[in-house]
Amino acid sequence: MSLKTKRSLTRRTGRRLSRTLKRPARPAREKAVQVNHPEPWVSVIIPAMNEARTIARVIAAARGVHPRCEVIVIANGSADGTVEIARSSGAHVVSYAEPLGHDVGRSIGAEIAKGEILLFTDGDLVLSSAELRPFVMAVSSGVDVALNDYSGPVRRSRPHPVVLSKHVLNTILHRPDLKGCSMTAVPHALSRKAFQVIGSELLSRPPVAHVYAVMEGLRVEPVHIVPVGKINAVRRKRSGKDPLQQLVIADHLEAIDMLLKRRGNRAGYTDGIRRREMVR
Repeated sequence: MSLKTKRSLTRRTGRRLSRTLKRPARPAREKAVQVNHPEPWVSVIIPAMNEARTIARVIAAARGVHPRCEVIVIANGSADGTVEIARSSGAHVVSYAEPLGHDVGRSIGAEIAKGEILLFTDGDLVLSSAELRPFVMAVSSGVDVALNDYSGPVRRSRPHPVVLSKHVLNTILHRPDLKGCSMTAVPHALSRKAFQVIGSELLSRPPVAHVYAVMEGLRVEPVHIVPVGKINAVRRKRSGKDPLQQLVIADHLEAIDMLLKRRGNRAGYTDGIRRREMVR
């Protein structure tokens, strides 16, 4: 390469470098906060208690289930910034200083929901939008109560008492096809019609709401499996016991009691050919 060519190349390179140095840096774009749709088709209800680590991701995924969506966070007893994070993520936040108790947030969220479809999940359950959409699609297609098609581990020598309670309840309910699926597990979704039939009060006792939905003739179907038992964090146990186990089992017993009052002592099952009047 000749000396003249080298000089020419050096000048061009210098001009490029000069232009690069003089070019002002573009200001960083602030990420727009997504807000709830004013006329939502889907309302996503998320009870949360001290879920600062996950709540932003849960809200982001919830927004992807439908273009016309509202996200409602029922923050109760949170002291870790859950409320502030949820608000900064554009959710409608209802905040309580004290814990409301298990599943009460579902009832409160449903009461203020505007959508034709109510989708329930939890503040610590990080799922993709793709995992949530099947529940919305099922209700859009005519299902009234779209359940998580997860029955829990049943091949153990001693099944978990809550798993066993779900299976027993569905058998007594004459819905053995549901196996261990129920409104106890999230995600699940309701049509507006189902919510009007069941009412908000029963939603805080999911097994009771589940039985009521079936007895009232609503279309209740498992639609998509989300293995929440493997995803959810293991709860701390007091004296070796799950703190929620007794509560959930008691809810199932209340549901069975309601069923027996409506359908008789044998829940609609026959007594066969027994002639009990012959017993002295």
